[in-house]
Amino acid sequence: MLAGRQSNRLQALQRRSQELKLQVGSLLSESQLKGALDASKRRNIYQRCIQLKQAIDENKNALQKLNKADETAPIGNYNQKKEEEHSLLDKLTHQLQELAVSISRENITEIRALTEREDDNKSADEEEEAEEEDEEEEEEESEEGGGEEEETEEEEEEKQENESHHPATSKEYIAVGDFTAQQAGDLTFKPYNKEEGQDTSEEEDSEEDVEVGDQTAGGEEVKQRTDSHWSAVQKAISEQINTVDVLTTMGAIPAGFRPSTLFQLLEEGNQFRTSYFLQPELTPSQLAFRDLMWDAKTGTIRSRPSRVSFILTLWSCKMIPLPGTSIQVLSRHVRLCLFDGNKVLSNIHTVRATWQSKKPKTWTFSPQVTGILPCLLDGDCFIRSNSSSPDLGILFELGISYIRNSTGERGELSCGWVFLKLFDASGIPIPAKTYELFLNGGTPYEKGVEVDPSVSRRAYGSVFHQMMTMRRQPQLLVKLRSLNRRSRDLLSLLPETLIGSMCTIHLLIFYRQILGDVLLKDRMSMQSADLISNPVLATFPKLLEQPDMMDALRSSWAEKESTLKRSEKRDKEFLKAMFLLVYHDCVVPLLHSTLLPPFRWAEEETEAARWKVIADFLKKNQENGGALQALLSPDGVHEPFDISEQTYDLLGEIRKNVA
Repeated sequence: MLAGRQSNRLQALQRRSQELKLQVGSLLSESQLKGALDASKRRNIYQRCIQLKQAIDENKNALQKLNKADETAPIGNYNQKKEEEHSLLDKLTHQLQELAVSISRENITEIRALTEREDDNKSADEEEEAEEEDEEEEEEESEEGGGEEEETEEEEEEKQENESHHPATSKEYIAVGDFTAQQAGDLTFKPYNKEEGQDTSEEEDSEEDVEVGDQTAGGEEVKQRTDSHWSAVQKAISEQINTVDVLTTMGAIPAGFRPSTLFQLLEEGNQFRTSYFLQPELTPSQLAFRDLMWDAKTGTIRSRPSRVSFILTLWSCKMIPLPGTSIQVLSRHVRLCLFDGNKVLSNIHTVRATWQSKKPKTWTFSPQVTGILPCLLDGDCFIRSNSSSPDLGILFELGISYIRNSTGERGELSCGWVFLKLFDASGIPIPAKTYELFLNGGTPYEKGVEVDPSVSRRAYGSVFHQMMTMRRQPQLLVKLRSLNRRSRDLLSLLPETLIGSMCTIHLLIFYRQILGDVLLKDRMSMQSADLISNPVLATFPKLLEQPDMMDALRSSWAEKESTLKRSEKRDKEFLKAMFLLVYHDCVVPLLHSTLLPPFRWAEEETEAARWKVIADFLKKNQENGGALQALLSPDGVHEPFDISEQTYDLLGEIRKNVA
């Protein structure tokens, strides 16, 4: 009999689910009276919400691990019953989340009301004190001057003492959720932590790789940002804090997740986009190009070495916490840039990760992207910088693009970040090797925040236990690779500061060479700032913000290059002429086709629709030997002509050095 009971594991979990259903129902019934309950009872209900959610998660995890083969007795419609249990547990989770958020709002409303009442009481007390002081002053007028001074000093001391013991400043309230002030009179507050008290500034023991540094990218102290772009980012992030707080309270995301800092910088304008950093930079005098010069001997642009020049390979991310079922992840990716602990010094480059449900906490990347693989997946990145900062390094931010199932709201979250300094204290470059970088939670300007506080970095006990603790920490694996002669020569033709995919480097070099021809060799006057008729220069920067279009160009060029003879491949001018033909056949018609939906980040349907249009167009080009037939076909509808498609605005595109 006992063996029969133990054999059916699914039925045991079903019974547990029914118990949980009854407990949730009881809690919901009790909460219907929450308006008549005091704060302590509401707090008790909130704690029970959390405990019940943990029990539901445990049952859900056990259910996930169940397999029909594990059952010793046959069960009909096994998979259907498992799905029904999953649906029930999801429903219970949703009910608890709604209740928890509702109670949080009740507490916020009560605290706001208490604050307003105390402010009113304080105003009334001050008026009463003022009337008493007026009466005392009238009596004091008849006394001697010396006595008057003594009385005034005593009253001032008494007033300060009263203010220091005023109920508005001495009462304490315990909050169940963070709240950011939204209007005049609101009070911003954080939850109280019984174990740590209100002091959250204590530093945790650092277990990070020595090359990573401490908890903040800037070192021991959190630096206050004063530059304008950070102010805008700070404002944008603060507007998202309420949404993130709700998601954290619901248990949808770990406590260390934040609105993405680097995504906000990209959204602010073009200052941190690749298209901006690919443009030539003017000297401080604004009369010449600082990083684009002509080499008369070779008949092309001059190569320029830089302080930092290497290849970085993204390998994988491990132990990345999973968000809850209330949000759907649209993209997992890493954004990286050059950073000095205080400000971003380069373009922000994004590499999308691949993810499999059988290894849900692992992200992987695709080194050496070739063939039809998208450049967005290319884990091989080139890094160039001529910054002289001793604190120069690479800032990595792991991120997810998501959509909330209940509201349809989209957002971008940081799942952790890490800063890898490129030079040691003596100014010597760090070695080219693989680095295991442990991630921090919060933003690069916060200190001591863990990605997931439930998996603490603090390790006690034996060395083995400490090692096991560190293995559970979120981490990023990267490899720094030194350059061979060919790679060094290629990178030296690019701007002194730039990060990008290795699979597109040859296309970027073509663009820079065409810039050199147009701006340095063929321009009638170096002082002329007239518009320049050149479709390639006018449109190429747009490709850098549309990776599928860059893939189309890369694919078309690879196909053309495969037909060239070896002698033709050694002829730089011939190659450049062929590239221009391919560009006009492929990119120019596609960019302005009405059949191509506008590019939208992390929208699967839009990405699929765009790639279908691109693939069909490239196939027809191949069949017809070019784009002329597609351009003249009545089926090909294009956007109205705009002069910006043909003209390169020198003053509008180039970067101005204000140093």
